[in-house]
Amino acid sequence: MADWPEYEHDDGVITESEKKLKPPPLYKVLLHNDDYTTMEFVVQVLQSVFRRNHAEATQIMLHIHKSGIGVAGVYTHEVAETKVAIVEAMARQHEYPLRCTMEEA
Repeated sequence: MADWPEYEHDDGVITESEKKLKPPPLYKVLLHNDDYTTMEFVVQVLQSVFRRNHAEATQIMLHIHKSGIGVAGVYTHEVAETKVAIVEAMARQHEYPLRCTMEEA
């Protein structure tokens, strides 16, 4: 038999040190009250863009109506940005001045 080199065998598992990733910052998507956008349209936006059921959408719309501003949802930066753009496009398409903004949560 040939002389084979001997290797040390270690059953230990080599692991890379795991970096603790912090979750991405979240952003609130805000709807602003105005005197022209109908309550029905705001409910429709909340249901279609933010996936709220009718009761939730109505409750949020009433809060926006009374307070002047309300949170439609909280998302990562890219998702929040996209939702703001969709809401503004829908509002312009229906000729409403509905404002939608985002701010860090």
